[in-house]
Amino acid sequence: MSEQSLKEELKVAKRKSAKPMLWISMISMVMFFAGLTSAYVVSMNREDWVTFDLPQAFYISTVLIVLSSVTLFFSQKLLKKDNIQASFTLLLITLVLGLGFVWYQYVGFNELKAVGLYFTGPESTVSTSFIIGITFMHILHLLAGIIVLLVVIYNHFKKKYSSADMLGFELGAIFWHFVDVLWIYLFFFFYFIR
Repeated sequence: MSEQSLKEELKVAKRKSAKPMLWISMISMVMFFAGLTSAYVVSMNREDWVTFDLPQAFYISTVLIVLSSVTLFFSQKLLKKDNIQASFTLLLITLVLGLGFVWYQYVGFNELKAVGLYFTGPESTVSTSFIIGITFMHILHLLAGIIVLLVVIYNHFKKKYSSADMLGFELGAIFWHFVDVLWIYLFFFFYFIR
């Protein structure tokens, strides 16, 4: 077997395993957040449980992350049509919306502090510790998504993607949409289960 054919076989194997590996990692993340939200539900029976409204900034951040998925979706559609420049522009908008999401999560944490709800310390409550902790864990996953998005942007800028070769873009998009859906789940979970 020649070195060239071996390289081609490895490339094909990598392409075949990339998406299943991503799905497995996302399933483990779902299990992680399912465990956290289950603990939240169980803890609601405590006598010291405090209910409160979600910060307004969380509503804004939810809109921003949904919009980021929309722009990424259209960026991918345009890439499939080899409209590279428009696809790249929407990819940059996706990044800005993702960073806006992180900013408004930070603003939301400060809104909680402003009304006397803290993550830790003598003024903290179990419910605020859960909400801030779970939200912070989501932000860590979103920051991983932003790193993935930056890699996709870099590769897109270097013209590594086209309608014929979109695997890296697709993997990044799948992860970004996953993080988006995960936040929507968490947002509605916190909104309805208090």
